[in-house]
Amino acid sequence: MPITVGEFEAARPQLLSVAYRMLGSSHDAQDAVQTAWLRTTTTRSDAEIESPAAWLRTVTARVCLDELRMRRRRNEAPLLAAAVPAEQLTADEALLRKEGISRALMVLLNQLTPPQRVAYVLHDLFSVPFDHIASVLGGTVPAAKKHASRARQRIAGAQPVEHVDRGAHLIVEAFLAAAETGDTRAMIQVLAPDSVRDADAALLPRGARTHVVGSTATETRLFRDRIRAACPITVDARSMYLIAPGGHPLATLEFVTTGKEIIRIKLRPAERGHVYTAPVASTAS
Repeated sequence: MPITVGEFEAARPQLLSVAYRMLGSSHDAQDAVQTAWLRTTTTRSDAEIESPAAWLRTVTARVCLDELRMRRRRNEAPLLAAAVPAEQLTADEALLRKEGISRALMVLLNQLTPPQRVAYVLHDLFSVPFDHIASVLGGTVPAAKKHASRARQRIAGAQPVEHVDRGAHLIVEAFLAAAETGDTRAMIQVLAPDSVRDADAALLPRGARTHVVGSTATETRLFRDRIRAACPITVDARSMYLIAPGGHPLATLEFVTTGKEIIRIKLRPAERGHVYTAPVASTAS
């Protein structure tokens, strides 16, 4: 019995969720879901479909796997935020916030191979059994389990990470929370009087100062939207924050603290080739 339009529409929200985590683009995810539906309606089969949602999820995952493999063959690196069209960036950010998807996780997923990404998303994020995943990947159950395991290892990271001072972390979190709401007084409380904000000119409005001493809080209020898109992460084994609207890396935000104050804030563009890792808590989807 064929899958009905009503069954497809009921499954669409989850299919989009799966596809977005696999492809990292709301536009590509919507295309993948639509392609999956077209394949379903044009493929004739007399087999009994016990679960239309599971069937559609499998077809969607295969479409996503094909897309990921095609990107790899074309040697396409994941796009940094600066190279993503503004409309797509807005759509990706809206979906990420609506679904409460971990910003850090979306960044880390881009470092996986296509089979690893598909296996990890299906099993670890959506609890899909490995026999179904093996069917999507066109391999065996042990191979599917291995792909998921390697994905977990790559996401957790094998590099030693520098020691993170708990007190310094709390100070930075307090500063970022105040910056999100524009609470200058709360920001000043954790900033040293002679604190320095050092930013790359490419990340600032034209004519803005790249080096600011003392008035860091006032300056930082101008970047509330970007700060809302920041997440704790390690970059090449160094603890910092990554500004990643829609899950696309834009800039790194590094803090230097002493005692109970922030003495320096360093803002630099994200670059290709960085190795990202994050605490498990930061990658919960």
